[in-house]
Amino acid sequence: MANPLLAGTAGDTHLLLGNEAIVRGAVEAGIQVVTCYPGTPSSEVPDTFYRLSPEGKYSFEYSVNEKVALEVAAGATLAGAKALCTMKHVGVNVAADPLMTLCYVGAPGGLVLLSADDPGCHSSQNEQDNRIYARLGSMPVLEPSTAQEAKDMARDGILLSKKHGAPLLLRTTTRVNHLRGPVEFGDAPDPGKAEGFQRNPSKYVPIPAFARPMHLALMERMEALREEAEKSPYNTVTGKGTLGIACSGISRAYVADALAESGLADKCTVLDLGFSNPLPETLCLDFLKSVDKVLVVEELEPVLENDLRVLAQKNELDVKIAGKDVLPRNGEFSVTMVDDVIREQLGEPALPACDCVQPELPMRPPNLCAGCPHRGTYFATKQVFGDEAVYSSDIGCYTLGILPPLQAADFLVCMGSSISAGGGVAKASGQTVVAFLGDSTFFHSGLTGIANAVFNKHDILVVILDNRTTAMTGHQPHPGVDKTVIGENDNPLSIEEAVRGLGVTEVRNVNPFNQKKTLAALKELKEIKGVRVLIAREPCPLYARRVYKKVAPQVAYVAESCAGRFDCLDKLACPAMYKDGDKAAVNPILCNGCMLCLQVCGHIKAKKRGS
Repeated sequence: MANPLLAGTAGDTHLLLGNEAIVRGAVEAGIQVVTCYPGTPSSEVPDTFYRLSPEGKYSFEYSVNEKVALEVAAGATLAGAKALCTMKHVGVNVAADPLMTLCYVGAPGGLVLLSADDPGCHSSQNEQDNRIYARLGSMPVLEPSTAQEAKDMARDGILLSKKHGAPLLLRTTTRVNHLRGPVEFGDAPDPGKAEGFQRNPSKYVPIPAFARPMHLALMERMEALREEAEKSPYNTVTGKGTLGIACSGISRAYVADALAESGLADKCTVLDLGFSNPLPETLCLDFLKSVDKVLVVEELEPVLENDLRVLAQKNELDVKIAGKDVLPRNGEFSVTMVDDVIREQLGEPALPACDCVQPELPMRPPNLCAGCPHRGTYFATKQVFGDEAVYSSDIGCYTLGILPPLQAADFLVCMGSSISAGGGVAKASGQTVVAFLGDSTFFHSGLTGIANAVFNKHDILVVILDNRTTAMTGHQPHPGVDKTVIGENDNPLSIEEAVRGLGVTEVRNVNPFNQKKTLAALKELKEIKGVRVLIAREPCPLYARRVYKKVAPQVAYVAESCAGRFDCLDKLACPAMYKDGDKAAVNPILCNGCMLCLQVCGHIKAKKRGS
């Protein structure tokens, strides 16, 4: 039976994740090419396209990084295809180089860049606001606040991009990506074939002589898009109150809920901007003139607030505008937070504080899974290098090596930086540096770091944690995998051959669950100078179970001889182990059977799973 995201008919209503709704919207637009680098909170979009690709009428790829993903999508749109490129917000930093030029070159087939921002840093190293990229590059921006809008804006964004030949930013946030809501489907036409590339160097080759008129054309496109924003159904003004509330993105939902619950809607006029860039100046100006004061509700940076302040100043309007002086510039908002500020601006009494007693719950930080091979690598590395080495970390599951007792992450800059930044520490200080990065990160941006380290004669040990997948974001494939959730990879790239091809001569391969061989390899590499690489290869146990259909036949248990010293817990912190009175114990349901603990404590034994 065909998946409804592909085969559903107009008028059908389905309960969808925001990310699933984006997939359906792209299908309704006749999407032809989808590229991505996975990253939470965007991952379900490409994962769904990938899962449906055998029956879909589009081309899909997991690109090696965001820059490559956008470049492939750019080539596709230049060939006349409707293209969608997805990534998380920090991925746009990686893709910024082609993005800025693409705004000049244009998107004749239509191209939407999904930037999934992350207020509150739920799964990210920062909470940057990518609406600023749109202002920098002159890109139209759509910001959904519901699952229905996520679908509709994905569809309309692709069609609008094609109509104007302009790449468009679909800016979501974690709450939009991961909410669920009813979505009414529209028609899903057959996408057909791309029109093909039409040679026009003056339009598509931005040498200085051509780039100057390209910039003028870009500004003209944005003015045409401003007219679209003025009449867009995603931009509305409702109410007749004296307090104006201007909002965009998910903040529109917070405002709607706060007004509905408080009963204060009749005292407010709401400017609701879903098509937020270019700013619909006429609509906004009429709004500003109709109210006594304005509250701007937007998460993160004061982008809309600044736009409205400039518009008011240019038109000499005497209207007070409040925004980041009363609402935070960091983190997520809530209905309660927004309700409190609206009441304050209206001079209404605040709601009484909740006097309920909240129980104190234990903190449960994320931890490496039971049976994670990274634990074995970190444990062995700390045995050999201890605290004398500086541990340069990277983006992935393995960043959790920061936690005690492993404590194998001293600093982190960005994806792929462990080798480059680690080399900088070694160059500057002469300290021993061990850099950790994963297999997917290696293909994403580790290759250049290796090449740079070899060329500049850095003294660094690079440990590549090869768990055969992109584990942190949901087990997506990368060029080095041999098997995926939908089949075999016929041509996996060898990490060892790649590093040797880049000039590294000292390379060792180990299974981190074989502690004897891992320790021996680390001790050997410790005595060598220059760039050397240890590849610690063992599949993520969750991936092995899901894709390889492999489950270890044994589990660990603690013998009666246990003296209660808890070395196993204190050294490994495996979540399958726990204290049972004055002795250690193993939860057989959580145990993945890696048997690392047997090599740490003689009181731990193996038994057949289920016995």
